[in-house]
Amino acid sequence: MIQPNCRARFTGDDFDFVVRTLANTPGNKVGLVELLTDIETRDQILDHDGLVRAVLEGPGNLTISPQFYFYILARLVLKRSGIDDRTLTDYVASLLEKFSQIRQMHAPVQNLETLYLSDLLLALKNASSYQTFLIRAHIGNYALFISGIFYESIESRRQRGAPSFSFYEEMGRASFHALATHDVARRYELSGLFEKLADRFHECRLALNCLTDEFVNIGDNRFMPTFE
Repeated sequence: MIQPNCRARFTGDDFDFVVRTLANTPGNKVGLVELLTDIETRDQILDHDGLVRAVLEGPGNLTISPQFYFYILARLVLKRSGIDDRTLTDYVASLLEKFSQIRQMHAPVQNLETLYLSDLLLALKNASSYQTFLIRAHIGNYALFISGIFYESIESRRQRGAPSFSFYEEMGRASFHALATHDVARRYELSGLFEKLADRFHECRLALNCLTDEFVNIGDNRFMPTFE
C-alpha cells in the first residue's frame, strides 16, 4: 500500500545533500543541520530554489534517495499547478518512486497479475473488504501514473480507439472517492488525502504531464539519474 511517507524516509545522505547545497559557511552548516530536526522548518527548506536547482542540474550520479528526488520534483510541479499540500505531494512522490519500478505496477492482490483496469474492476466483485481497498487504491494510482507520465502514449492510442484521458480521470476520481470512505482509509487517517486526490485528480495529472515534459522521462531509464 502506497502511503505519503517520502519525507519520513529521507536518508542521512539526503540531509547531507541539503547541507552541502545550501550551507555557505561552516557556521551556517551547523545551524542548518539543527534546523532540519524541526519538521516545519525542514519542509520550508525543502522548498528552497537552490535545492531544486541542485537536484535538476546536478550530475548524473546523485547521492540522494529516490524518495527525496521524487518529492522535490513532485513538490515543484504540484505547486505550479496550484496544489500547495505537502501530504498530497508526499503521496504522489511515493507513487512515482514505486511505479518507476515497472514490476510494482501489477495489482497488489495475490493471483491477480494484470495491468488492465477492466480486469481489476471485475475482481472487485469477489474481493474481501481489504482486497477491495487495495484494488481501488491500485486503480486510482495506476490511472494517475499512466495518464500523468505516459500521456503521449494515451493520446496516440486514443486516435486508434483506445480510452482517452477522460476515462482515466473518471476511473481515478471514482476510485479515490471510494477509498475516502473505506474503513482502512479511516484507520490510517487517509480519508482526507484520498478525497483531495479525487477532487484534484485533473490538476495532479497535468502536473505530472509537466514533470515528464520538462524534467524526467520515468518511462525511459536513459533519462533517470543514478542514485547512490
